[in-house]
Amino acid sequence: MSGQGEGAALLDHLGGGVTHVVRCWEVTRPDGLRLGFTDHDRDLAFGGLTFRADTGLTARALEQGSGLSVDNSEALGALSDAAISEADIEAGRYDGAEVLAWLVNWQDITARQVLFRGTIGEIRRAGGTFQAELRGLSDRLNRPMGRIFQRPCTAVLGDASCRVDTGAPGYAWEGPLGAEDAEGAIMLEDAGGFADGWFARGRLEVTSGAAAGLSGWIKEDRLEGMTRRLTLWEPLRAPLASGDGLRLVAGCDKRFETCREKFDNLLNYQGFPDIPGDDWLVVHPANTGETSGGSRR
Repeated sequence: MSGQGEGAALLDHLGGGVTHVVRCWEVTRPDGLRLGFTDHDRDLAFGGLTFRADTGLTARALEQGSGLSVDNSEALGALSDAAISEADIEAGRYDGAEVLAWLVNWQDITARQVLFRGTIGEIRRAGGTFQAELRGLSDRLNRPMGRIFQRPCTAVLGDASCRVDTGAPGYAWEGPLGAEDAEGAIMLEDAGGFADGWFARGRLEVTSGAAAGLSGWIKEDRLEGMTRRLTLWEPLRAPLASGDGLRLVAGCDKRFETCREKFDNLLNYQGFPDIPGDDWLVVHPANTGETSGGSRR
């Protein structure tokens, strides 16, 4: 049944006087995991997903407007390992997750209508429960858009503008974690073949273990004999253990020279290396007949 037909069937049901409606929520995390919840007293299933009834999830009234104001709501629920765990929230696995909320006739699940579509914002936890802010699609209109004109490159290494294949030999490394030192630095015993600092400003991705799916940006990459020592700008929000799988992606400092010499990608450089800096505005004119555009003397 089409979405329009589903909504029409629900409208007919609501017009009958006696209703059997419940709410269902579909949550899709950034790592692709789909979860279903309902405030009904038994599980419901549609759209290839089972909406579980044993989570205690409820929602406050949805605030909607006809203009460009952001639609907001909140979801309340109990923390449990079987549903939404405190460890997953702490690790940031629900940050920015997509949410789809339905009003469903539980006696005929084909009669349903989407009430809300958006993302999870701030999550608060207390006393074994969580409270998640739900932000509507119009929230994306608050993000600044447009291109920045500056000397450093504005692309992210490997994105559609940069086009560098970070999976090509020489640009990535995969292997196990050796250990973490007392300062929280990541120690790798065998990441050979890469120069000192090769992964600085690069990306670390965890492929196995309790922190699988999380990633962080590398602040410092230093060789100490046969050991590589990595420091992140911010610590991962889940613990690492010796032997956990890691993937390192080469770093880029956004400079014109780095794009040319390290990645051979000058044609896709997204910066403006010859743009005048702020100091150009305060340079005094010089008495010279030279007008070639060279440096002032």
